[in-house]
Amino acid sequence: MAGRSYDIVIVGSGPVGSAVARTVADEAPDLDVLLVEAGPALSDPPGRHVRTLPNVEDIARAQMLAQAGRVSQPPQEGRIAARPGTYLIGDGVVDSDDTGMPAAAMSTNVGGMGAHWTGSCPVPGEGERIPWIPRYEFDTVWADACGLLRVTQSAFDGWPLGAEVRSALSAVFDEGRAPDRRVQPMPLAIEIGRSCERYWTGIDVILGDVIERGAVELRAETLVTRITLENDEVTGVMIRDRRGEEEYIPARAVFVAADSFRTPRLLHVSGVRPPALGRYLNDHLQVMALARLDDRLIPAAARTRHSRTAGTLELFSGVNWIPYDRERFPFHGQIMQMDASPVPIDGLDEPWPGSIVGIGLFGCKDIAAEDRVAFDDAAPDETGLPGLTIRYRLTDTDRATIDAMKKAAADIAVALGGPVGGEEPTVLPNGNSLHYMGTVRMGLVNDGTSVSDRLGRVWDVNGLFVGGNGVIPTPTACNPTAMSVALAIRSARRAIEDLRGATPCTKEESVAT
Repeated sequence: MAGRSYDIVIVGSGPVGSAVARTVADEAPDLDVLLVEAGPALSDPPGRHVRTLPNVEDIARAQMLAQAGRVSQPPQEGRIAARPGTYLIGDGVVDSDDTGMPAAAMSTNVGGMGAHWTGSCPVPGEGERIPWIPRYEFDTVWADACGLLRVTQSAFDGWPLGAEVRSALSAVFDEGRAPDRRVQPMPLAIEIGRSCERYWTGIDVILGDVIERGAVELRAETLVTRITLENDEVTGVMIRDRRGEEEYIPARAVFVAADSFRTPRLLHVSGVRPPALGRYLNDHLQVMALARLDDRLIPAAARTRHSRTAGTLELFSGVNWIPYDRERFPFHGQIMQMDASPVPIDGLDEPWPGSIVGIGLFGCKDIAAEDRVAFDDAAPDETGLPGLTIRYRLTDTDRATIDAMKKAAADIAVALGGPVGGEEPTVLPNGNSLHYMGTVRMGLVNDGTSVSDRLGRVWDVNGLFVGGNGVIPTPTACNPTAMSVALAIRSARRAIEDLRGATPCTKEESVAT
């Protein structure tokens, strides 16, 4: 059965898919837009970040829905437990030889990971930027992306420890850096209310009122099972709703932003299989540590201003940032002030509010075509689509990067006062950052090493776009969400041009396009 036709169908309602929908709705209101999401809405109105829900019961319910009904299991020796709101792709078994991606996880809900993310939006530095996108062009769409995400660096102004932490870090890490790459507050996707309440950005913020005013139609609990093609041109999609009923939706263009695993899978089942599809998979190397602030960094106001209930924990009393610097600090650092510990730390039952600081470092993966997600047509998952198998290995270069990150994390802990309990930094298992990239990567020419052109158009298929972290082709250390949204805005604008009659993608796309 054929349903209503649309100008563009967007697959996946996360930050990227929603940014595409918002861009098309705002800049081409004459076009009909359908936004399709396999998972359920977690809130009413749909798309709120779970952290903004009114009580713990609502949050727990939303996280269970996002986990597709899977009950979270406690961690076991040698196995990884999924974070609330996500579920593991594999069995979570950690191998001693650094193979596989045991912590790889996903969520299935309206808003995608945008309902669960930390909101960190660091600006990529030299070496992280895509070299063939002109700086002025990227900076323009970066500003647009930060506007959609409501990015600010003033979310925790006034917190009495923020300046002291930055001062201590600056003394160690700022020398020789450009002014915009010195230690500073983390850019965060968050809004501050009149009563200083913090509202983390979900897709409700990104979409604005486009659903209410009918500019975009959202269909939740609807799985896109195939993109339909005729003579290498998109004609629409096949969908299946939660009742199991299937429908053909005609469309002039399809934009797939499902995630770095499900986007290449949908192309695979649709018969779109360029050589690079699913390859070049990479995730950030990740090291964590805890530090206790030196007493000299804790002003009297911090000891008296904030009261707390014993045993409670607020994870985001403030977030500072050590930016990536290719020559001096080729990592991305998040320094997160924790108001209190939920358990006694280092012999003290009640540390001063804010005196325990979490240190998170992200490093660049040594990217290889052999690291990939593969699709098993003979072993479908619960959706009926091919099962996912991840093939992934750390290289000697990666291990050297991790050693350097451990040293850097230890240096940060010393700069702030010292490691909690004398513990060394911890290396987190592959896949833990949830920042999966590369599987539908962009490229300049159709030479078999990329899936899409520099504007996200899939090679050799007219009307088919891809977006999300999977299009990022460069090794990066910074959180990729804002970068992916910026790239998606570029792609959405090109989709509008194509739908209005501009020259479509050809087999030999050149730099000039």
